[in-house]
Amino acid sequence: MALLTLGINHRTAPLELRERVAFTPERMAEAFAELRATTGASEAAILSTCNRTELYLAGDDDCAQAVLRWLSGFHGLEIAELENAFYIHRDSEAVRHMMRVASGLDSMVLGEPQILGQLKDSYALAREHGASGVFLSRLFEQSFTVAKRVRTETAIGENPVSVAYAAVSMASHIFADMSHNTALLIGAGQTIELVARHLAEAGVRKFLVANRTLERAQTLAEARGGRGITLSEIPGVLANVDIIISSTASPLPILGKGAVERALRKRKHRPYFMVDIAVPRDIEPEVGSLADVYLYTVDDLHSVIEENVRSREGAAREAENLITAGTQSFLSQLRALDAVATLKQFRQRAEILRDIEIEKALRSLRNGSDPETVLRGLGRGITNKLLHEPSVQVRKATAEGRVEVTSWLRELHQLEVQEDDVSPTPEKL
Repeated sequence: MALLTLGINHRTAPLELRERVAFTPERMAEAFAELRATTGASEAAILSTCNRTELYLAGDDDCAQAVLRWLSGFHGLEIAELENAFYIHRDSEAVRHMMRVASGLDSMVLGEPQILGQLKDSYALAREHGASGVFLSRLFEQSFTVAKRVRTETAIGENPVSVAYAAVSMASHIFADMSHNTALLIGAGQTIELVARHLAEAGVRKFLVANRTLERAQTLAEARGGRGITLSEIPGVLANVDIIISSTASPLPILGKGAVERALRKRKHRPYFMVDIAVPRDIEPEVGSLADVYLYTVDDLHSVIEENVRSREGAAREAENLITAGTQSFLSQLRALDAVATLKQFRQRAEILRDIEIEKALRSLRNGSDPETVLRGLGRGITNKLLHEPSVQVRKATAEGRVEVTSWLRELHQLEVQEDDVSPTPEKL
């Protein structure tokens, strides 16, 4: 059983490609069903965020290309469009990669905490669809444990600079005093909650929160003294807001160029600051071509984020050491798991051979044979049956030059080497 990770992220692909590979919640059930049925993957989990889409798999070692073909077909892409952007990690590297992702070391914002929650959601979704078995379940649980150690034993999470913080930080370059500005937040997830908090800390007092579910929008807005609206109400309030930050899971844009143009005419050239954190994008890219509109995507937040990386380099090194230890621990668990399965199979085979010999002995006793003769024959029969196949394989391996098998046999049965037992090695002949 091989562990595999196939992925695309902010380092390997532009936003335009990432949004085409993103999985929407509506298609997750279809994706899980197809992925396991057509690729040779017995276990699977899918992580899809604004910065990455990753598939975590347990299955055949050669199923990577089948997964890539399935992924391109599922999203209507040519394989050539994906091959240069996708990375594949196997076994120990797949384990290490998930632990780095869970700990925030592979994020655009080093040490950001949101990714751990997203990874937990990914695991929960895989379990919900019956796609996570013993291998992935153990890997996820170990990754969460390592991520917790990284958070508590290093400074990687101190004063974290999130994508939400970076977005609000950029707004301060457009508006010197945000206490006079109104913010429209589109979406009501964890990222938008963080955006609302950072905007409030930056001085924003007026909030509108638009969401597909009005109740959720109202709950988040009222926590900041604002008002919740539905997505369909956005055009009616657009002319009265200054800051727009959006992060939803919508497969199609929510805010188009036409609506923004109409709002701009009413605003008399007062500028808009917009950040589209969503993948796929919530705001049509053409909006950025309009005068008096400052539109940024998640890929435009690098200047704030680079400072974050520099300030956490020491903590990152400590975190990498914890991840190395966690990877080794997990691989040891897998080896032990494999040993348990092998020993179980070995014992079952021995019990079958034993039962065959006992049945022969019982038939002899029922036919009136001498009990002592039967017992001695039973002992010889069990011994011969148990040792025959191992003896054949040891002789075969030794003849092929795999002399270490003899050493393993001595170690397994704690046999002492006798002087007259030592045969000359090929080098001495």
